[in-house]
Amino acid sequence: MRVEEGQKRVRIYLGGVLVADTIRPRLVWEVPYYPAYYFPVDDVRMELLTPSGRVDQSAGRGTARYFTIGGGQRVVPDAAWQYTDSPVEELRGLVRFDWDAMDAWFEEDEEVYVHPRNPYTRVDVLASSRHVQVLVDGVTVADSHRPRLLFETGLPVRYYLPLVDVRMDLLRPSATTTRCPYKGTATYWAVEVGGRLYEDLVWTYKAPLPESAKIAGLLAFYDDRVDLHVDGVPQEHPRR
Repeated sequence: MRVEEGQKRVRIYLGGVLVADTIRPRLVWEVPYYPAYYFPVDDVRMELLTPSGRVDQSAGRGTARYFTIGGGQRVVPDAAWQYTDSPVEELRGLVRFDWDAMDAWFEEDEEVYVHPRNPYTRVDVLASSRHVQVLVDGVTVADSHRPRLLFETGLPVRYYLPLVDVRMDLLRPSATTTRCPYKGTATYWAVEVGGRLYEDLVWTYKAPLPESAKIAGLLAFYDDRVDLHVDGVPQEHPRR
């Protein structure tokens, strides 16, 4: 576990009420992939927090004591906690919030989704002339010589393709949406081949965040669920 002082202003809202506002957040890597935000107690509206009586134990962080948060017309139990006697000294004067329990998180004046942006993660989108083919159950669903390649730290490269290079007649709209702190909100399609429906196999970011603007309106496939060929070479299925 690593603890660093962040440089962004971070705010949290619940029920239209500002719950925490800090220019000195702590980034705490509880998992390897991205950090969690911890807030100095002085930057939290502690009058909105009521001890709930719940206590949990963490091998690395110590005893967590939980709070119920009341914001506006909303009351959320066990949505914040403290490690007041943590063996990690940097955590003792901080408050941790349940990301999904809050209505909105902001880094500076921009809303951020899913989890904090990792300062050590980079997203690059590059135009390419590689020949990309996507096959599903032996049927060519996409064939393009003008993909955009998205390189994201720690993840396999993703190939985003123009709609005109994809068999749109095989795609079926899905109600699924997901969010990414680096790319924005994705919408999905299923692919129907040979009478079989492959759910949520394709996605697009219609209005991506600025750092990923070059993939707007392009389609990507889950590489581990299709057969992907790049310049005629079959690609190994990446692990999800």
